[in-house]
Amino acid sequence: MGAAMRRIHVGNALSAFGLGFTVPYLYVYVAQVRGLGAMTAGLVLAVFAVAALIVLPFAGRAIVRRGPLPVLLVALVTASAGALSLGLSSAAATVLLSAAALGAGQAVTQPALATMIVDCSTAETRSRAFATQFFLQNLGLGVGGLIGGHLVDTTKAASFTLLFALEAAMFLLLVVVMATVRMPRAPHIGGAPAQSAKGSWKQLLGNRAMVQLCVLGFVLFFACYGQFESGLSAYGVEAAGISTSALGTALAANTLVIVVAQFAVLRFVERRKRSRVIASVGLIWAVAWAVAGYAGLGNGSQTMATAAFISTYALFGLGEAMLSPTLAPLVADLAPTGMAGQYNSAFALVKQLALAVGPAVGGPLGASLHAPYVVIFLLFSLGITVLAVRLGRQLTDVQNQPSVARSRVVVQGGASAGQAPAHA
Repeated sequence: MGAAMRRIHVGNALSAFGLGFTVPYLYVYVAQVRGLGAMTAGLVLAVFAVAALIVLPFAGRAIVRRGPLPVLLVALVTASAGALSLGLSSAAATVLLSAAALGAGQAVTQPALATMIVDCSTAETRSRAFATQFFLQNLGLGVGGLIGGHLVDTTKAASFTLLFALEAAMFLLLVVVMATVRMPRAPHIGGAPAQSAKGSWKQLLGNRAMVQLCVLGFVLFFACYGQFESGLSAYGVEAAGISTSALGTALAANTLVIVVAQFAVLRFVERRKRSRVIASVGLIWAVAWAVAGYAGLGNGSQTMATAAFISTYALFGLGEAMLSPTLAPLVADLAPTGMAGQYNSAFALVKQLALAVGPAVGGPLGASLHAPYVVIFLLFSLGITVLAVRLGRQLTDVQNQPSVARSRVVVQGGASAGQAPAHA
Protein backbone atom coordinates (compact mmCIF):
# COMPACT_ATOMS: atom_id res chain seq x y z
CA MET A 1 0.00 0.00 0.00
CA GLY A 2 1.09 3.55 -0.69
CA ALA A 3 1.02 6.31 1.89
CA ALA A 4 -2.36 7.58 0.66
CA MET A 5 -3.99 4.16 0.96
CA ARG A 6 -2.57 3.66 4.46
CA ARG A 7 -4.09 6.96 5.60
CA ILE A 8 -7.43 6.05 4.02
CA HIS A 9 -7.48 2.76 5.93
CA VAL A 10 -6.56 4.55 9.16
CA GLY A 11 -9.45 6.91 8.46
CA ASN A 12 -11.87 4.02 7.98
CA ALA A 13 -10.78 2.48 11.27
CA LEU A 14 -11.11 5.78 13.17
CA SER A 15 -14.58 6.44 11.73
CA ALA A 16 -15.81 2.96 12.68
CA PHE A 17 -14.18 3.23 16.11
CA GLY A 18 -16.03 6.49 16.80
CA LEU A 19 -19.38 5.09 15.64
CA GLY A 20 -18.87 2.01 17.80
CA PHE A 21 -18.88 4.25 20.87
CA THR A 22 -22.42 5.49 20.38
CA VAL A 23 -24.49 3.45 17.88
CA PRO A 24 -25.33 0.53 20.23
CA TYR A 25 -26.46 2.91 22.98
CA LEU A 26 -28.31 5.58 21.00
CA TYR A 27 -31.80 4.28 21.73
CA VAL A 28 -31.12 4.00 25.47
CA TYR A 29 -29.56 7.45 25.52
CA VAL A 30 -32.53 9.23 23.92
CA ALA A 31 -35.36 7.21 25.46
CA GLN A 32 -34.09 6.72 29.01
CA VAL A 33 -31.10 8.90 29.82
CA ARG A 34 -32.60 12.06 28.31
CA GLY A 35 -36.11 10.91 29.22
CA LEU A 36 -37.56 11.68 25.78
CA GLY A 37 -39.42 8.37 25.42
CA ALA A 38 -39.47 5.51 22.97
CA MET A 39 -41.27 7.53 20.27
CA THR A 40 -38.54 10.17 20.07
CA ALA A 41 -35.84 7.49 20.17
CA GLY A 42 -37.50 5.75 17.24
CA LEU A 43 -37.70 9.05 15.35
CA VAL A 44 -33.98 9.61 15.93
CA LEU A 45 -33.17 6.26 14.34
CA ALA A 46 -35.50 7.10 11.46
CA VAL A 47 -33.86 10.53 11.02
CA PHE A 48 -30.50 8.83 10.48
CA ALA A 49 -31.94 6.90 7.55
CA VAL A 50 -33.91 9.84 6.11
CA ALA A 51 -30.93 12.21 6.28
CA ALA A 52 -28.80 9.69 4.41
CA LEU A 53 -31.45 9.21 1.73
CA ILE A 54 -31.67 12.98 1.20
CA VAL A 55 -27.95 13.74 0.89
CA LEU A 56 -26.62 10.69 -0.97
CA PRO A 57 -28.10 11.56 -4.40
CA PHE A 58 -26.29 14.93 -4.24
CA ALA A 59 -23.10 13.49 -2.73
CA GLY A 60 -22.29 11.45 -5.83
CA ARG A 61 -22.48 14.47 -8.11
CA ALA A 62 -20.35 16.52 -5.70
CA ILE A 63 -17.68 13.80 -5.58
CA VAL A 64 -17.57 13.63 -9.37
CA ARG A 65 -17.20 17.40 -9.79
CA ARG A 66 -15.10 18.32 -6.73
CA GLY A 67 -13.27 15.10 -5.98
CA PRO A 68 -13.79 12.78 -2.99
CA LEU A 69 -11.40 14.47 -0.54
CA PRO A 70 -13.10 17.91 -0.23
CA VAL A 71 -16.51 16.24 0.04
CA LEU A 72 -15.16 13.89 2.72
CA LEU A 73 -13.73 16.73 4.82
CA VAL A 74 -17.03 18.65 4.77
CA ALA A 75 -18.92 15.48 5.71
CA LEU A 76 -16.57 14.76 8.62
CA VAL A 77 -16.90 18.26 10.07
CA THR A 78 -20.70 17.99 9.76
CA ALA A 79 -20.69 14.58 11.47
CA SER A 80 -18.43 15.85 14.25
CA ALA A 81 -20.72 18.82 14.93
CA GLY A 82 -23.76 16.52 14.94
CA ALA A 83 -22.15 14.05 17.36
CA LEU A 84 -21.08 16.74 19.83
CA SER A 85 -24.45 18.48 19.65
CA LEU A 86 -26.23 15.16 20.19
CA GLY A 87 -24.24 14.55 23.36
CA LEU A 88 -25.19 17.97 24.73
CA SER A 89 -28.85 18.02 23.64
CA SER A 90 -31.68 17.42 26.07
CA ALA A 91 -34.71 18.62 24.05
CA ALA A 92 -36.38 16.55 21.34
CA ALA A 93 -35.95 19.18 18.61
CA THR A 94 -32.20 19.60 19.11
CA VAL A 95 -31.70 15.85 19.41
CA LEU A 96 -33.45 15.30 16.06
CA LEU A 97 -31.48 18.08 14.33
CA SER A 98 -28.22 16.75 15.74
CA ALA A 99 -29.07 13.23 14.60
CA ALA A 100 -29.80 14.56 11.11
CA ALA A 101 -26.37 16.24 10.92
CA LEU A 102 -24.59 13.14 12.21
CA GLY A 103 -26.53 10.82 9.89
CA ALA A 104 -25.97 12.98 6.82
CA GLY A 105 -22.26 13.43 7.51
CA GLN A 106 -21.66 9.76 8.19
CA ALA A 107 -23.63 8.69 5.10
CA VAL A 108 -21.51 10.83 2.76
CA THR A 109 -18.21 9.55 4.21
CA GLN A 110 -18.91 6.05 2.87
CA PRO A 111 -18.97 6.78 -0.89
CA ALA A 112 -16.24 9.42 -0.49
CA LEU A 113 -13.86 6.97 1.18
CA ALA A 114 -14.82 4.25 -1.30
CA THR A 115 -14.01 6.57 -4.21
CA MET A 116 -10.65 7.44 -2.64
CA ILE A 117 -9.86 3.73 -2.43
CA VAL A 118 -10.76 3.36 -6.11
CA ASP A 119 -8.53 6.29 -7.07
CA CYS A 120 -5.59 4.93 -5.05
CA SER A 121 -5.82 1.32 -6.25
CA THR A 122 -5.68 -0.65 -9.46
CA ALA A 123 -7.94 -3.42 -10.73
CA GLU A 124 -5.41 -5.93 -9.37
CA THR A 125 -5.20 -4.45 -5.85
CA ARG A 126 -8.78 -3.21 -5.43
CA SER A 127 -10.29 -6.39 -3.95
CA ARG A 128 -7.60 -6.55 -1.28
CA ALA A 129 -8.02 -2.83 -0.53
CA PHE A 130 -11.76 -3.15 0.06
CA ALA A 131 -11.28 -6.33 2.09
CA THR A 132 -8.87 -4.43 4.33
CA GLN A 133 -11.40 -1.61 4.64
CA PHE A 134 -14.15 -4.01 5.74
CA PHE A 135 -11.82 -5.77 8.17
CA LEU A 136 -10.82 -2.48 9.83
CA GLN A 137 -14.42 -1.23 9.94
CA ASN A 138 -15.59 -4.31 11.84
CA LEU A 139 -12.57 -4.24 14.11
CA GLY A 140 -13.15 -0.54 14.86
CA LEU A 141 -16.87 -1.03 15.53
CA GLY A 142 -16.20 -3.98 17.81
CA VAL A 143 -13.46 -2.30 19.82
CA GLY A 144 -15.41 0.98 20.02
CA GLY A 145 -18.55 -0.78 21.22
CA LEU A 146 -16.58 -2.76 23.80
CA ILE A 147 -14.91 0.35 25.24
CA GLY A 148 -18.13 2.37 25.07
CA GLY A 149 -19.97 -0.32 27.00
CA HIS A 150 -17.54 0.08 29.89
CA LEU A 151 -17.79 3.87 29.89
CA VAL A 152 -21.55 4.37 29.86
CA ASP A 153 -23.71 4.64 32.94
CA THR A 154 -27.45 4.98 32.34
CA THR A 155 -27.78 6.96 35.59
CA LYS A 156 -25.29 9.61 34.43
CA ALA A 157 -25.98 11.68 31.32
CA ALA A 158 -22.39 12.97 31.52
CA SER A 159 -21.06 9.50 30.64
CA PHE A 160 -23.00 9.59 27.35
CA THR A 161 -21.87 13.16 26.70
CA LEU A 162 -18.31 11.86 27.03
CA LEU A 163 -19.03 9.13 24.47
CA PHE A 164 -20.42 11.56 21.91
CA ALA A 165 -17.52 13.95 22.55
CA LEU A 166 -15.09 11.10 21.86
CA GLU A 167 -16.96 10.29 18.66
CA ALA A 168 -16.76 13.96 17.59
CA ALA A 169 -13.04 13.94 18.38
CA MET A 170 -12.56 10.83 16.20
CA PHE A 171 -14.17 12.60 13.26
CA LEU A 172 -11.96 15.68 13.75
CA LEU A 173 -8.86 13.49 14.04
CA LEU A 174 -9.93 11.88 10.80
CA VAL A 175 -10.11 15.36 9.23
CA VAL A 176 -6.47 15.93 10.21
CA VAL A 177 -5.41 12.52 8.85
CA MET A 178 -7.30 12.91 5.58
CA ALA A 179 -6.07 16.46 5.02
CA THR A 180 -2.54 15.04 4.67
CA VAL A 181 -3.53 12.58 1.93
CA ARG A 182 -2.05 13.31 -1.46
CA MET A 183 -4.44 11.82 -3.95
CA PRO A 184 -3.15 10.64 -7.33
CA ARG A 185 -4.38 12.48 -10.37
CA ALA A 186 -7.73 10.84 -11.03
CA PRO A 187 -10.07 11.79 -13.86
CA HIS A 188 -12.86 14.07 -12.66
CA ILE A 189 -15.44 15.94 -14.68
CA GLY A 190 -14.73 19.33 -13.19
CA GLY A 191 -14.41 21.22 -16.46
CA ALA A 192 -17.22 19.47 -18.26
CA PRO A 193 -20.42 21.29 -19.17
CA ALA A 194 -22.81 21.54 -16.25
CA GLN A 195 -24.61 18.27 -16.61
CA SER A 196 -27.73 18.13 -14.48
CA ALA A 197 -28.08 15.67 -11.66
CA LYS A 198 -31.04 14.22 -13.54
CA GLY A 199 -28.83 13.64 -16.58
CA SER A 200 -26.12 11.87 -14.60
CA TRP A 201 -28.67 9.60 -12.95
CA LYS A 202 -30.19 8.85 -16.35
CA GLN A 203 -26.76 7.80 -17.58
CA LEU A 204 -26.33 5.49 -14.60
CA LEU A 205 -29.77 3.94 -15.03
CA GLY A 206 -28.87 3.19 -18.65
CA ASN A 207 -26.15 0.81 -17.44
CA ARG A 208 -28.03 -2.50 -17.25
CA ALA A 209 -25.31 -4.27 -15.30
CA MET A 210 -25.26 -1.51 -12.66
CA VAL A 211 -29.04 -1.54 -12.36
CA GLN A 212 -29.01 -5.31 -11.85
CA LEU A 213 -26.21 -4.94 -9.29
CA CYS A 214 -28.27 -2.34 -7.39
CA VAL A 215 -31.28 -4.68 -7.31
CA LEU A 216 -29.03 -7.48 -6.09
CA GLY A 217 -27.46 -5.16 -3.52
CA PHE A 218 -30.86 -4.17 -2.15
CA VAL A 219 -31.81 -7.82 -1.62
CA LEU A 220 -28.41 -8.55 -0.03
CA PHE A 221 -28.62 -5.73 2.48
CA PHE A 222 -32.34 -6.26 3.12
CA ALA A 223 -31.95 -9.98 3.83
CA CYS A 224 -28.81 -9.70 5.98
CA TYR A 225 -27.78 -6.36 7.46
CA GLY A 226 -31.37 -5.13 7.69
CA GLN A 227 -32.21 -8.07 10.00
CA PHE A 228 -29.26 -8.13 12.40
CA GLU A 229 -30.53 -5.79 15.08
CA SER A 230 -34.25 -6.00 14.30
CA GLY A 231 -36.00 -9.05 12.89
CA LEU A 232 -33.38 -11.69 13.59
CA SER A 233 -32.74 -10.54 17.15
CA ALA A 234 -36.51 -10.33 17.82
CA TYR A 235 -36.94 -13.82 16.36
CA GLY A 236 -34.12 -15.15 18.52
CA VAL A 237 -35.60 -13.74 21.72
CA GLU A 238 -39.25 -14.58 21.01
CA ALA A 239 -39.03 -17.88 19.11
CA ALA A 240 -35.75 -19.39 20.30
CA GLY A 241 -35.73 -17.99 23.84
CA ILE A 242 -32.28 -16.49 23.37
CA SER A 243 -31.03 -14.40 26.30
CA THR A 244 -29.63 -10.91 25.79
CA SER A 245 -26.14 -12.16 26.73
CA ALA A 246 -26.39 -14.91 24.11
CA LEU A 247 -27.53 -12.32 21.57
CA GLY A 248 -24.42 -10.29 22.35
CA THR A 249 -22.33 -13.45 21.91
CA ALA A 250 -23.94 -14.04 18.51
CA LEU A 251 -23.06 -10.51 17.37
CA ALA A 252 -19.52 -11.03 18.67
CA ALA A 253 -19.30 -14.31 16.74
CA ASN A 254 -20.30 -12.48 13.57
CA THR A 255 -17.52 -9.93 14.03
CA LEU A 256 -14.99 -12.59 15.01
CA VAL A 257 -15.63 -14.63 11.88
CA ILE A 258 -15.16 -11.55 9.71
CA VAL A 259 -11.92 -10.53 11.45
CA VAL A 260 -10.45 -14.05 11.43
CA ALA A 261 -11.61 -15.22 8.01
CA GLN A 262 -11.37 -12.06 5.91
CA PHE A 263 -7.95 -12.53 4.33
CA ALA A 264 -8.20 -16.32 4.10
CA VAL A 265 -11.47 -15.87 2.21
CA LEU A 266 -9.85 -13.19 0.04
CA ARG A 267 -7.47 -15.71 -1.50
CA PHE A 268 -10.43 -17.88 -2.44
CA VAL A 269 -12.46 -14.98 -3.85
CA GLU A 270 -9.70 -13.43 -5.96
CA ARG A 271 -9.43 -16.54 -8.14
CA ARG A 272 -13.12 -16.91 -8.88
CA LYS A 273 -15.83 -15.12 -10.81
CA ARG A 274 -17.51 -12.42 -8.77
CA SER A 275 -21.00 -13.47 -9.80
CA ARG A 276 -20.34 -17.00 -8.58
CA VAL A 277 -18.94 -15.72 -5.28
CA ILE A 278 -22.11 -13.68 -4.69
CA ALA A 279 -24.25 -16.67 -5.71
CA SER A 280 -22.44 -18.86 -3.17
CA VAL A 281 -23.08 -16.23 -0.48
CA GLY A 282 -26.80 -16.60 -1.17
CA LEU A 283 -26.52 -20.35 -0.59
CA ILE A 284 -24.52 -19.87 2.63
CA TRP A 285 -27.12 -17.44 3.93
CA ALA A 286 -29.92 -19.86 2.99
CA VAL A 287 -28.18 -22.43 5.21
CA ALA A 288 -27.91 -19.76 7.93
CA TRP A 289 -31.67 -19.14 7.82
CA ALA A 290 -32.32 -22.89 7.93
CA VAL A 291 -30.14 -23.11 11.05
CA ALA A 292 -32.06 -20.17 12.52
CA GLY A 293 -35.26 -22.08 11.80
CA TYR A 294 -33.93 -25.02 13.78
CA ALA A 295 -33.03 -22.70 16.66
CA GLY A 296 -36.53 -21.26 16.94
CA LEU A 297 -38.77 -23.98 15.58
CA GLY A 298 -36.91 -27.19 16.43
CA ASN A 299 -37.46 -29.40 19.44
CA GLY A 300 -33.90 -29.44 20.72
CA SER A 301 -32.62 -28.21 24.05
CA GLN A 302 -32.10 -24.56 24.88
CA THR A 303 -28.34 -25.11 24.64
CA MET A 304 -28.70 -26.46 21.11
CA ALA A 305 -30.99 -23.59 20.15
CA THR A 306 -28.49 -21.05 21.46
CA ALA A 307 -25.61 -22.75 19.64
CA ALA A 308 -27.63 -22.81 16.41
CA PHE A 309 -28.53 -19.13 16.75
CA ILE A 310 -24.89 -18.15 17.29
CA SER A 311 -23.96 -20.27 14.27
CA THR A 312 -26.48 -18.30 12.19
CA TYR A 313 -24.65 -15.05 12.89
CA ALA A 314 -21.31 -16.73 12.23
CA LEU A 315 -22.50 -17.95 8.82
CA PHE A 316 -23.69 -14.44 8.00
CA GLY A 317 -20.20 -13.20 8.89
CA LEU A 318 -18.64 -15.69 6.47
CA GLY A 319 -20.86 -14.38 3.68
CA GLU A 320 -20.01 -10.79 4.55
CA ALA A 321 -16.30 -11.57 4.37
CA MET A 322 -16.83 -12.95 0.86
CA LEU A 323 -18.82 -9.90 -0.27
CA SER A 324 -16.44 -7.19 0.95
CA PRO A 325 -13.76 -7.81 -1.73
CA THR A 326 -16.44 -8.42 -4.36
CA LEU A 327 -19.26 -5.85 -4.34
CA ALA A 328 -17.40 -2.53 -3.95
CA PRO A 329 -14.69 -3.35 -6.55
CA LEU A 330 -17.41 -4.45 -8.96
CA VAL A 331 -19.21 -1.11 -8.56
CA ALA A 332 -15.93 0.66 -9.35
CA ASP A 333 -15.27 -1.51 -12.42
CA LEU A 334 -18.76 -0.80 -13.79
CA ALA A 335 -18.34 2.97 -13.45
CA PRO A 336 -17.24 4.93 -16.54
CA THR A 337 -14.11 7.04 -16.25
CA GLY A 338 -14.59 9.81 -13.68
CA MET A 339 -17.97 8.52 -12.49
CA ALA A 340 -16.86 6.31 -9.58
CA GLY A 341 -18.23 8.81 -7.04
CA GLN A 342 -21.68 8.78 -8.65
CA TYR A 343 -21.79 4.98 -8.78
CA ASN A 344 -20.53 4.59 -5.19
CA SER A 345 -23.17 7.04 -3.96
CA ALA A 346 -25.91 5.25 -5.89
CA PHE A 347 -24.93 1.92 -4.35
CA ALA A 348 -24.72 3.52 -0.89
CA LEU A 349 -28.24 4.90 -1.47
CA VAL A 350 -29.51 1.42 -2.31
CA LYS A 351 -27.86 0.07 0.84
CA GLN A 352 -29.44 2.79 2.95
CA LEU A 353 -32.89 2.07 1.49
CA ALA A 354 -32.51 -1.62 2.33
CA LEU A 355 -31.36 -0.81 5.87
CA ALA A 356 -34.39 1.45 6.32
CA VAL A 357 -36.95 -1.03 4.94
CA GLY A 358 -35.37 -4.19 6.40
CA PRO A 359 -36.04 -3.51 10.10
CA ALA A 360 -39.53 -2.14 9.37
CA VAL A 361 -40.50 -5.39 7.62
CA GLY A 362 -38.39 -7.89 9.53
CA GLY A 363 -39.00 -6.61 13.05
CA PRO A 364 -42.74 -7.36 13.28
CA LEU A 365 -42.37 -10.63 11.31
CA GLY A 366 -39.52 -11.90 13.48
CA ALA A 367 -41.32 -11.06 16.69
CA SER A 368 -44.68 -12.66 15.88
CA LEU A 369 -44.77 -14.75 12.67
CA HIS A 370 -41.80 -16.99 13.32
CA ALA A 371 -42.12 -19.69 10.66
CA PRO A 372 -43.11 -17.31 7.82
CA TYR A 373 -40.23 -15.02 8.81
CA VAL A 374 -37.63 -17.77 8.38
CA VAL A 375 -39.16 -19.09 5.15
CA ILE A 376 -39.42 -15.64 3.55
CA PHE A 377 -35.80 -14.74 4.19
CA LEU A 378 -34.55 -18.18 3.23
CA LEU A 379 -36.26 -17.58 -0.13
CA PHE A 380 -34.69 -14.11 -0.32
CA SER A 381 -31.27 -15.73 0.14
CA LEU A 382 -31.94 -18.18 -2.68
CA GLY A 383 -33.09 -15.19 -4.72
CA ILE A 384 -29.62 -13.68 -4.19
CA THR A 385 -28.13 -16.72 -5.92
CA VAL A 386 -30.51 -16.40 -8.88
CA LEU A 387 -29.89 -12.65 -9.25
CA ALA A 388 -26.11 -13.15 -9.06
CA VAL A 389 -26.17 -15.72 -11.86
CA ARG A 390 -28.23 -13.34 -14.01
CA LEU A 391 -25.84 -10.48 -13.25
CA GLY A 392 -22.91 -12.60 -14.41
CA ARG A 393 -24.39 -12.67 -17.92
CA GLN A 394 -24.22 -8.84 -18.08
CA LEU A 395 -20.55 -8.61 -17.06
CA THR A 396 -17.50 -8.80 -19.25
CA ASP A 397 -14.90 -11.45 -18.45
CA VAL A 398 -12.60 -8.88 -16.82
CA GLN A 399 -15.40 -7.28 -14.79
CA ASN A 400 -16.50 -10.67 -13.53
CA GLN A 401 -12.99 -11.99 -12.87
CA PRO A 402 -10.17 -9.41 -12.85
CA SER A 403 -7.56 -12.18 -12.56
CA VAL A 404 -8.37 -12.99 -16.21
CA ALA A 405 -6.62 -9.76 -17.24
CA ARG A 406 -3.50 -10.68 -15.28
CA SER A 407 -3.38 -14.17 -16.78
CA ARG A 408 -3.63 -12.73 -20.30
CA VAL A 409 -0.65 -10.49 -19.61
CA VAL A 410 1.39 -13.48 -18.43
CA VAL A 411 0.46 -15.52 -21.50
CA GLN A 412 1.67 -12.69 -23.74
CA GLY A 413 5.18 -12.90 -22.35
CA GLY A 414 6.69 -11.93 -25.68
CA ALA A 415 4.84 -8.60 -25.80
CA SER A 416 6.42 -5.43 -24.52
CA ALA A 417 5.59 -4.08 -21.10
CA GLY A 418 3.55 -1.30 -22.65
CA GLN A 419 1.56 -3.55 -24.99
CA ALA A 420 0.37 -6.22 -22.57
CA PRO A 421 -1.51 -4.00 -20.12
CA ALA A 422 -3.15 -2.15 -23.03
CA HIS A 423 -4.41 -5.43 -24.48
CA ALA A 424 -5.60 -6.62 -21.08
